[in-house]
Amino acid sequence: MMAMLKLAAHSAWARRLTLGVTLFSIAISTAMLLSVERIRLNARQSFTQSVSGVDLVVGARTGGVQLMLYSVFHVGQATNNIEWTSFAALAGHPAVAWAIPLSLGDSHRGFAVLGTSAEYFPRFRYGDGRWLKFSDGKAFSRVFEAVIGSEVAARLNYRVGDSITLTHGFGNQALTEHADKPFAIVGILEATGTAVDRTVHISLEAMTALHLDWVAGAPVPGLSIPQNYVEKFDLRPKEITAALIGLKSRADVFRMQRFVNEFRGEPLLAVMPGVALDELWQTIGMVERALFAVSALVIVVGLCGLVSTLLAGLNERRRELAILRALGAGPGDVFMMLAIEGVLVTTAGAMLGVAVLYAATHLAAGWLLAQLGVVIAAQWLSPAEFGLLSLVVLTGLLASLVPGWRAWRMSLADGLTPRV
Repeated sequence: MMAMLKLAAHSAWARRLTLGVTLFSIAISTAMLLSVERIRLNARQSFTQSVSGVDLVVGARTGGVQLMLYSVFHVGQATNNIEWTSFAALAGHPAVAWAIPLSLGDSHRGFAVLGTSAEYFPRFRYGDGRWLKFSDGKAFSRVFEAVIGSEVAARLNYRVGDSITLTHGFGNQALTEHADKPFAIVGILEATGTAVDRTVHISLEAMTALHLDWVAGAPVPGLSIPQNYVEKFDLRPKEITAALIGLKSRADVFRMQRFVNEFRGEPLLAVMPGVALDELWQTIGMVERALFAVSALVIVVGLCGLVSTLLAGLNERRRELAILRALGAGPGDVFMMLAIEGVLVTTAGAMLGVAVLYAATHLAAGWLLAQLGVVIAAQWLSPAEFGLLSLVVLTGLLASLVPGWRAWRMSLADGLTPRV
């Protein structure tokens, strides 16, 4: 067996240029397969951790997925708002450690505007418990100050100190601009890969100030309260869109969820973010399965290239194989040599693919986190990835049986007698 292994290794080395191309193809295919699997798993984990450290998300009674869409991803609209008195009652519950109000409805050039409290910045976490950080500036402290996400700053070329105006409504429903009440940008957040990057953050008082001269969702004709007078009014909000709640003990989560769902003041819904986001991921799971299928097809193409290379080389190796037969090697030995050669190339390609995976992980981890919010750790292969790697080698062995079987059928006379 060792003699066959050594012979196969020498034979492969003699044709290293031809087999090197195939080895490189298998390496890239393996790296792609493992990368897709790793990104798929980490993307799912990062998605379900779009908001981290929050025990409950509370909103008006609706579907759990819909609540997460508009409160965390700022997609869609709430069916109803929450009375401020109801939020205050929830925030004052003995089991609640902190509560962050969220108020949505306005926009700025296609980006959502979020009204919240200053506690939002030190409390909000994402991914594996990462905190929000400022790339420039600070949190808002006055009414007409705004903090923008990294994507807002990059796409609109904003800097700290710039002035912006907000628009009432979002998307096709963005009708009226609050041109008389501009905001000064005082902070820009670092990239998170979440909806925070695409959000303009203002205070709840600012959200109220924008609509002092509005009634029933429309401006009052002939009435315009100047910006420098708004702070003379009571700017406490009357209602909010949703709330993020952190509990003193995770053991109270189900009791608090039941309390919210049975709240007598108004119909409310409380969902656990991880459960709701996992449910939402199931609805878009087809994408990850499609990615995995594409990478698997790439592996198949690479192994087909291995079979083609070995088969094409048989015609050039007829004399070599015939000499081996003449020296006493049986058909089984020839078959085994070709099979071992294919396994060696596949295994070497798979190992090279793992090295490429680690190099790519090290180089792209920062970019994936900043742009997509996907946390990729440079960790050793998981059991699932080991299984995929073993499957690649096993498939390479099966693919090598084809040229091995073809060589096995070659006779000694076929190798020594030139074809006319």
